[in-house]
Amino acid sequence: MSSTADAATRGAVPALRRLIVTRPADEAVIWVERLRAQGWPAQALPLIRITAPSDGAAAARLHQMRAQWAQFDALMFVSGAAVRHFFAADDLPPADGQTRTRFWAPGPGTARALAPVLARLGLGMDRIDAPPPAAAQFDSESLWPVVAPQMRPGSRVLVVRGVSMPAADGAAASGSGRDWLMRQCEQAGAQVQTVVAYERHAPETSAAFFSGLQQACEAGSVWLLSSSEALDHLLTAAAGADWSLAQALVTHPRIAQRAQQAGFGRIVQTRPALSDVLSTLESQWIRP
Repeated sequence: MSSTADAATRGAVPALRRLIVTRPADEAVIWVERLRAQGWPAQALPLIRITAPSDGAAAARLHQMRAQWAQFDALMFVSGAAVRHFFAADDLPPADGQTRTRFWAPGPGTARALAPVLARLGLGMDRIDAPPPAAAQFDSESLWPVVAPQMRPGSRVLVVRGVSMPAADGAAASGSGRDWLMRQCEQAGAQVQTVVAYERHAPETSAAFFSGLQQACEAGSVWLLSSSEALDHLLTAAAGADWSLAQALVTHPRIAQRAQQAGFGRIVQTRPALSDVLSTLESQWIRP
């Protein structure tokens, strides 16, 4: 696995011909635009497709939790998609003077998604709890020290998450970090509930998708991977592909481990914020 320090010791810095952004489509468009503005040859190849819950029971529970959001001491959103889909309805009850709900975000992307929601609800940004900007990782483990002092016996926490489809028995997909955070809350005496706000699907594999996939396996390709699930979808779609010439820019150690198992020729780890991704690109690759 490579790191920023490796570039200085290797001397040779590889050229980057294409930077593949694998985030869901609505996020990928924004990232591609910002990366291209800095001169990087970014292109979108979304590896996760996001939809509203298709299961009737899940949709009914989501409606119920939306109506009761202000009754919780904290709402924990696992991603920006969780924020957008939970607050998608126009009939949400507004906040009042008695609302004490906190809004937990594991990283800056989720916090940014919360900002317009809180403005709409008439609440300030001071309601958001997130890891500090200098945190080594943006995840549940980094969030817990920030929110742990809020927990008391009887505290009510709602975890707003997604579900991978197809899902066995309609169960929400487990995430090691978020499940760990839920256990910490429960051990502190909190009552934790979950609600599915969206579904994650494999990408639709059209002819254009496979054309882009074939090019992106070649030398000079760098895959920006911010989800192990997205990487799994890639490996399924390109079963048997040789990844030894491709490179991966990953935003978490768990994704790095999965990319290493898949056989990527070079793996570089970065923090997930855009500024960190840009800094890593500058230190590790040369623009075409």
